[in-house]
This record gives sequence, structure tokens and C-alpha cells, in this order.
Amino acid sequence: MENNNILITDDAANGKLNDGKDATTNNASVCGYDSLHQLLAANLKPHIFQEVSRLLLGLNCGKPLQTISLAEPVNSLSLEHDFDLQAFRFHADKESVREPRIVRVGLIQNSIALPTTAPFLDQKRAILEKVKPIIDAAGASGVNILCLQEAWMMPFAFCTREKRWCEFAEPIDGESTRFLQDLAIRYNMVIVSSILERDVSHGDTLWNTAVVIGNHGNIIGKHRKNHIPRVGDFNESTYYMEGNTGHPVFETAYGKIGINICYGRHHPLNWLAFGLNGAEIVFNPSATVGELSEPMWPIEARNAAIANSYFVGSINRVGTEIFPNPFTSGDGKPQHTDFGHFYGSSHFSAPDASCTPSLSRFRDGLLISDMDLNLCRQLKDKWGFRMTARYELYAKMLAQYLKPDFEPQVISDPLLHKKKAS
Repeated sequence: MENNNILITDDAANGKLNDGKDATTNNASVCGYDSLHQLLAANLKPHIFQEVSRLLLGLNCGKPLQTISLAEPVNSLSLEHDFDLQAFRFHADKESVREPRIVRVGLIQNSIALPTTAPFLDQKRAILEKVKPIIDAAGASGVNILCLQEAWMMPFAFCTREKRWCEFAEPIDGESTRFLQDLAIRYNMVIVSSILERDVSHGDTLWNTAVVIGNHGNIIGKHRKNHIPRVGDFNESTYYMEGNTGHPVFETAYGKIGINICYGRHHPLNWLAFGLNGAEIVFNPSATVGELSEPMWPIEARNAAIANSYFVGSINRVGTEIFPNPFTSGDGKPQHTDFGHFYGSSHFSAPDASCTPSLSRFRDGLLISDMDLNLCRQLKDKWGFRMTARYELYAKMLAQYLKPDFEPQVISDPLLHKKKAS
């Protein structure tokens, strides 16, 4: 059903999952609902929900975000293959000189298709079969730019510290890229694909890499993950090192895009650099679990969109992936065979502080958004963040900070030391 600009299903409104079971028994749900927004829509009176939604999601050009009605074949694909499907529209103010620059953008979140104990080739084939109908739905919806989640072609095994998972690595023009190139041509669509890259030209070095495939099937370029986590189980430096591609922005047929891969979202300067290079949309393909980061998830990307005057597409995988061999976090706690639940919740954020509701916390999903890229410059004009940034102050400070003899600029109260002496 549709309620106050947010689409929810009748089953969700009744606290039921699609399989008819009591939703409250699913630990990955939010009190039985796909997402927080569905919970609120189903349990608050309409006028209260409208005000709560305004505070949580913001207003786009002074109005609630609008939903988009998609064609029936697309909705049928969603039902047939059981993936969450939501679509919204970001407006910009009408300008006298420039025409609207509207682009349709899609995000895909998905769980793995087979157990991690299955043969690797079978796992890869199953994921391709699982994701293809969702890509077809994006193509049939007229999506111009599509981004997949981090390491979408494999289980997120990077924290087991077992080297056999390196077999999933592939060169830039490998199997997954060739698979997506055909779809990019078919649907005239730019596709961003995050893979475990095997750099065969440099001694089989491994990287966490996003490949940008043009709408003609060509490889526009690649970006390698700048920041590698060393947090609990997510000690990914076992597999790959920090990237060496800087902060490239790719000028595509539909706009200028950047890719801030996963852990890089915790670093404000990383977001800033993509903005300085002219990005209009920055994607954040991720793999993160609830216990570790969920309170941060709705905040960081939205703040980056505001601070840098661009759109952000945040993607997180879904599901709990069980591995055959137990591993530890190095914290003295018992060994375990999973990282926790990857909580999905993919969403878009806009430079005017508005954002979409999130996709499901436990189901595969496709999130579509129309966005007028004129909004980026309009917000720069309104707030003047770029003009007032005083980069020279911070360039000087950072240059000093990098010196071995750096001393923090701290001015102590002289009476503080006298009191201690007495």
C-alpha cells in the first residue's frame, strides 16, 4: 500500500514477512518490518507519521520526497524474484538559464546465493543468476547509472584471513565485467561494479576495486579502495592494501560520478576529495554488519552529501554469511563462523539534506531514484560551503601535522598549572 509518499506492502503493514510467517520471529527485521520507515508508517497516525518523516528524511525543495510508479513488468520481476523495490524522485528548483539535468540512478543490494561451502564456481554462477533479474528490472525501469554492492560476486570472506578466498579475484576485464558489459550495452546503462581485483600486470597484486563500465560497454576506468579497516573481524589488509588511484571522478554520459568504497565513508577528507574533483554523485558500495556500524549508517553518507553538495548512493549487502572454519576477532571472545548480519538498508542522500527511505534490512533490493543534478550547484550557491571552506588554513595545518616534530596548538590556562603545583 502507499502511505505518505512511502510505499509499503500490506504484509509489512500487518507485521508479516512475504512467506506468511510471523515477522517478529525474524531477527533481521525491525520488529517484524523490512525497515524503520515501514514500521513507522504502519504504526503512526498519518499526520504524526508525516511530521516524523519530515524530521527523519528531510524535505526536498521544501516538500516530502515523491514516489515513482514503475511499469508493471518491473513490479512483476520484483514479485517473481522476491526483491524489495522502491523508487523516489529528487527535484531541483527551476532555473532560468539551465534546463533540468535529470538522471535515473539505481542501487542493488543482495545476499549470497549458495552456502560458502559450495564450490566456488557454483557460488559465482548462482550469484550471477540471482542478480541478473534485478539488473533487468533496473534496465526495464530506464536506470541510467547502476551501482552494485562491495564485492558482489563473492561472499564477504576478507576477514576470515584464509587465503583460499583469493580464488574469487579477477582482472579488470574478467568474468563479472564481461557479464555486466553485455547488460550495459543492452540497457544503455553505466554500471559500477565492485570486485576483488587481481592485478596480473603487477605480480598478481590484489585490490578492492570498483570498475566503471560505460553505457556502450566500454571500461571507463577503475578506482581502488583508499582506506582499509582494521576493526574487529574486518581486518581486510590480509587480502589487499590501500588503493593507489587517488580520488578519480568519472565523466559519464549521465553525469560525473565517484566511488567511495565501504570503510572510506568514515573519512571526511575522502568524501571531500571526490567533491573537489567535481563529483555530482558518489557511490558507497559497502559490506557492514549491524552490531558494528548500524547507528552510523544513516548519518555519514547524508552528512557527506550535505557538506560536499553532491548526491550519495549508499549500498550494503544483506544476510548472514556462515563460513566453514571458525575465526576469532583477537579480542579474547569465543571463535565464531560469521561476522553478524549484513543489514542492507541501502538509500540515497541529497545535497539539500533530504534522503530516501531505506531498502529492506534483510531482503535483496533495488532502489531507484530520479535526481536533478542541478540541485548540486543550487546548494553550493545557497550555503557557500566551497567558497567559505578556507582550504588554505587546513592545508597549512595538515602540512605541519605531517612533520615529525609537530606539536598540537594547545593553549593552557596558566592558573591550571599553579593550582596543580599548590
